[in-house]
Amino acid sequence: MDNFLIQVTGKKHITLFSPRDAQYLYLSGSKSEVVNIDKPDLAKYPLFSKARRHECSLEAGDVLFIPALWFHNVISEEFGVGVNVFWKHLPSECYDKTDMYGNKDPTAASRAVQILDRALKTLAELPEEYQDFYARRMVLHIQDKAYSNNFE
Repeated sequence: MDNFLIQVTGKKHITLFSPRDAQYLYLSGSKSEVVNIDKPDLAKYPLFSKARRHECSLEAGDVLFIPALWFHNVISEEFGVGVNVFWKHLPSECYDKTDMYGNKDPTAASRAVQILDRALKTLAELPEEYQDFYARRMVLHIQDKAYSNNFE
């Protein structure tokens, strides 16, 4: 969900990554496997260096808008209090009704991932060369049908 991070007291350093850089963030679920973004293990995560960082510092009284889908890393530079205000901007039926804090993916996205997992399990029935070929075709099909040029 969209989020305002309101810094009441103290200081924080925030690093944001666009959803367009998800391919470089080594995602496991909704989190990056890259733990130390300032000194990443580039032997293990070589594409991470391609991710474009957007950085800022917050002090008492500052407010930062964090758009939905943007990945963020927050480091407290001193003791402080921050308040997050989240809001839903999609129609209510897009959200999981059991998700009080907005941590889950929209229901359509969750269903799509489940369908993709089933498709990949089905491909696993084929020899490796065939799996590779049809998986690449699936990726091209997804890029053709679902990727947007509006965010380039």
